[in-house]
Amino acid sequence: MANLSDLQPLNHPAFNKHKVQVQIKRDDIIHPIISGNKWRKLKYNIQTVKQSSSVQGVLSFGGCYSNHIHALAFACFEQSIPCIGIIRGEAEYANNFTLSWAAHWGMKLHFVDRKTYRRRYDSDYLAELQQQFPFYAFIPEGGSNSLAIKGVSEVITELIQQTTFDTLITPLGSGGTLAGLIAGDTSNQTNHKILGIAVLKNADYLKEQVESLLPELAKPHNNWHVLTNYHRGGYAKFSPQDASRIIEFNRVTGVNFEPVYSGKMILAFLDLLDEGYFSPGEKIVLLHTGGMQGLGGMIERGIVNKADWPMPEQVENKINQK
Repeated sequence: MANLSDLQPLNHPAFNKHKVQVQIKRDDIIHPIISGNKWRKLKYNIQTVKQSSSVQGVLSFGGCYSNHIHALAFACFEQSIPCIGIIRGEAEYANNFTLSWAAHWGMKLHFVDRKTYRRRYDSDYLAELQQQFPFYAFIPEGGSNSLAIKGVSEVITELIQQTTFDTLITPLGSGGTLAGLIAGDTSNQTNHKILGIAVLKNADYLKEQVESLLPELAKPHNNWHVLTNYHRGGYAKFSPQDASRIIEFNRVTGVNFEPVYSGKMILAFLDLLDEGYFSPGEKIVLLHTGGMQGLGGMIERGIVNKADWPMPEQVENKINQK
């Protein structure tokens, strides 16, 4: 897994109005299936499993429409690694867009109720699972661990080779991507401003979560911020007006964003511009963290209209095969 994602200029009337320079780091097209931050997070996790003589497979956790579960299933399929997904929800979801493809690629799905799923970080529950699956390496929900931090940190190394910038902005879910960017900025001895846009509400805890994921050498970095007021109602929630704004932004810029992660980053960025958050002349990079496969499940459930959301060819092909 050795890829370098493109960096492209992004043009929009709002950027001209507020006199900022904007580029987009296209991690969404870093791999045909394993896109965005999931590719970054899994890179060294998969390498480590492949190099271990004592590990037979991988086990991880996720919801019924999880980008992480979808990406992990294909990554393991690609490397001939057995994998197990502990899935929050009922077995009836096994045929949905995301999980049917995870199963197609060989992931064994184990469904648990919400009470059990809440124990996914409890040492006693993890010990039970380890007894049940003794030769499996565990990757946490969302893929955020020290190996993921190492993978995400390479975004900064690439950006330094590609451009100069003042501010980097990323969507923020479990905290691993932001922690990796901070770690990369520290290891490269730079001090860019790094903003994480929380995509779920009541997310003040994420600052502590990010800090807990940082390597010791990165803890002194103090030029990063978690912005928690741009969640649009909560995880995977957005209004028709929000959707329309993202669709229009996609049309104007020629880059497609989905409404759960990167789309919320875009809406937050536009709001921050109007609020005067950025200085004239500021050079800003937006990190596209992928997640476009999530559109398949939203189209399937009637949450979004297929005609409004152009999708990568591989997602479109999978929908047509369903």
